[in-house]
Amino acid sequence: MKMHQIPVIDIAPFLQGDPEGRRQVAHEMNRACEEIGFFMVKGHGVAQDLIDETYRTAEAFFHLPLEEKLTIRQPAPHISRGYTPLAGESLSASLGEKAPGDLKEMVDMGPIDVPGGEYYSRPEAANHFEPNLWPAQPENFRPVMERYYRRMNRLANDLMAIFALALDLPEDFFFDKIDKSLSALRLICYPEQKEPPVPGQLRSGAHTDYGTLTILTSNRAVGGLQARHRDGYWVDVIPEPGCFVINIGDAMQVWTNDRWVSTLHRVVNPPAALSGDAGSARRQSLVFFHQPNYDAVIDTLASCYGPGRPKRYDPITFGEHWTRKWMATKTTPAVQPMAA
Repeated sequence: MKMHQIPVIDIAPFLQGDPEGRRQVAHEMNRACEEIGFFMVKGHGVAQDLIDETYRTAEAFFHLPLEEKLTIRQPAPHISRGYTPLAGESLSASLGEKAPGDLKEMVDMGPIDVPGGEYYSRPEAANHFEPNLWPAQPENFRPVMERYYRRMNRLANDLMAIFALALDLPEDFFFDKIDKSLSALRLICYPEQKEPPVPGQLRSGAHTDYGTLTILTSNRAVGGLQARHRDGYWVDVIPEPGCFVINIGDAMQVWTNDRWVSTLHRVVNPPAALSGDAGSARRQSLVFFHQPNYDAVIDTLASCYGPGRPKRYDPITFGEHWTRKWMATKTTPAVQPMAA
């Protein structure tokens, strides 16, 4: 039976160590990754208080005057840190599409517990370990975001262990490929739309994510997330209370030779009748992009190719893959005042 909605998977049995429960969780996750590449997880163990505090802190930042947000503006297109104003990114460009800038503003943060040393300063480390940019307001912004980043990274590592089991691999198979990861936390605000978008302009254009998996929480405002099923139709992704939305990224699709799908997804505009209604149309998301080490070689798993199923991808380091896709998305936005 085909999936026409995003499945909800309770991962508590896996985290609690129940052998049969662990196998069942892995089975459910494998099916979701094969059919649509999206699912929701509950039983994840993340405290709701932490999620709520992070969401409120992000919301307070986005309500600041534009000039205050610009004090941490992204310093250069190749440095994924700081604030990007409205229309400063076009995600569909990462797939070679030409489209206007996306109708969102955002803040990007990278690894927060970087120990230093030769690995982190090699030329191939590029700008992956640049310092984060922290605003003066809200005062609690940095400690809240650092706590949330650490907790999301822990959850992502749990999910990678489930992925390994789902692929009939040792649970720790991916760990030496993600122990110095490039994972990123992004705060996104999709403001109410007081003027009609230009043709082809969305809140986020259709794209795939670059890494292993993405962990999302957001409000349920109209003009929301959609994922494209392998059969070509779009499925609304409506967050359930207490759940995280998870989707897999390009790295897992390459590792599995298209057995798992890095799903196209987009964030659509609210209906025109509601576009100026802040209470129903303003959307905010917390997004954690879990990404391998820059020198991790993404190459097809031995169990995912063979006679009648040739390799579809050449090996590539994750750092090379990330840089290609990231740089394709950058635009040069005009900085204009936005609704608070």
